[in-house]
Amino acid sequence: MGAPLTSRGSGARGRRSRRMMSDINVTPMVDVMLVLLIIFMVTAPLLTTGIKVDLPQASAQKLKQQKQALTISIDAKGHLYFQDLRRNTAEELVASVREAMIGDPEARIYLRADGSLPYARVMEVTGMMRDAGIDQVALITVPPKTAPGPARPR
Repeated sequence: MGAPLTSRGSGARGRRSRRMMSDINVTPMVDVMLVLLIIFMVTAPLLTTGIKVDLPQASAQKLKQQKQALTISIDAKGHLYFQDLRRNTAEELVASVREAMIGDPEARIYLRADGSLPYARVMEVTGMMRDAGIDQVALITVPPKTAPGPARPR
């Protein structure tokens, strides 16, 4: 890194006044800073994950991530089931659902109905839930085995 010399015309032949340039060349400094930045960016994640630590044992139980699904089933004969236990009357079904929803009033009810049942029976159970103040009822169906393709022209 030499210092460039400049000449000034002072008028005398052969005599040149030489002065060093007083500006600082910052390009090499910027290059070094960028290299250091890249090195720190690459090594910083390795330092935090590379430390081996023996974690303490927790005495508390694991938190439940997913709540139990509340399921109402209607078989081919029209019998009502809640959580796989048969309910003899609609009132018994509604009471069981309300009791299960005490812990989580925003829980969703999943309704599984046999495909051979009349639609009116399914809507009757949905209406019972709505009358009981339970609005979150989802119908469970089986997805088709193949995705429907585009409609064919006739």
